Amino acid sequence: MASMTLEDLASHLKKIDFCMLSTNAGSGRIASRPMSNNGDVEYDGDSWFFSYEDTRKIAEIKGNENVSLTFTAAPSLLGKPGIFIAIEGIASLMRDKAAFEKHWVADLKRWFPEGIDTSGLVLIKVSASSIQYWDGEENGEINLAASSSRS
Repeated sequence: MASMTLEDLASHLKKIDFCMLSTNAGSGRIASRPMSNNGDVEYDGDSWFFSYEDTRKIAEIKGNENVSLTFTAAPSLLGKPGIFIAIEGIASLMRDKAAFEKHWVADLKRWFPEGIDTSGLVLIKVSASSIQYWDGEENGEINLAASSSRS
């Protein structure tokens, strides 16, 4: 029986920087690529990623907003498997500088040298509809599709 809450999963996600973002690439294909949450991990059901507008992933999101994120944590020192988290959600694209400022961290300058003024910058927001997890001892699902209170 599933017993983890969204808050429990958020505590795990705080420790995981990278995930795989999967999009619908058309013709029945799925495309996946690593993305960093850049330490923006006060997880409430929404994930945030910066990108350039002129990338394949953005074109794919424009064509189909259904995406998935997969996170994996390393095993513990005691041999317990790490947690595996799979998120299904809806991606939206934001171009608002106020949103950029809210989610910006200094380390992003490595990829976006002009900061929030970088030409072609876009923020991907993935709003989870369901989250599945497995931690070696239990598995479960949290359904967020009915929740519309997140901003």
